[in-house]
Amino acid sequence: MNMANGNKPRVLLADDHRIFTEALKVLLADEFELAGVVEDGRAMVRAARELRPDVIVADISMPLLNGIDALAELKEHDPQVRVVFLTMHRNIAYARRALELGAAGFVLKHSASTELVMAVHAALQGRTFVTPDLAADLMRTGKPGSQRTADPDLLTARQREVLQLLAEGKSAKEIAAVMGLSARTVEDHKYRMMETLGIENSVELIHFAIKHGLIR
Repeated sequence: MNMANGNKPRVLLADDHRIFTEALKVLLADEFELAGVVEDGRAMVRAARELRPDVIVADISMPLLNGIDALAELKEHDPQVRVVFLTMHRNIAYARRALELGAAGFVLKHSASTELVMAVHAALQGRTFVTPDLAADLMRTGKPGSQRTADPDLLTARQREVLQLLAEGKSAKEIAAVMGLSARTVEDHKYRMMETLGIENSVELIHFAIKHGLIR
């Protein structure tokens, strides 16, 4: 745990809703130190590496890179990173995917006032907290042989990054600049995704991104 001089555990907030973030600061202030606040997934990855917080509280739907893919990127470099997702999406697929990647918690925003502090403490203790609203459904749908929506898992992490930026309205050149790729490589990713998913055009591809929570 990266607590300075034995003080409060340090928490990084990642959410692009500024009014909600201000409320979170108040909610967490008594028990945790604020390490920083960021508003998109790429900034979350950078801040996590630079600030080394004890726990990250992150939204799922953020600009440039969604929270789940940001977690996947962080886990590659630091398997011990602790991320508690705080989201408005009551969606089993989101929760399952986050937990499979090693999320430390999954809390619905409407339950934050009663559950978030518990979830952060659980993360600090190496435990996983899942909001009771979803826990029973997760157990039921997670049984062997149960059906699950796996379509997003057909894509690579890099392809999901490209897809999110496409769905946010960025051009191939703009995506290339954000990701450090060539525009041609971005287009190649786009057409490979369409082939993999059986999607025929860019509009359907964007609808897929929205349906599966890659953008708000």
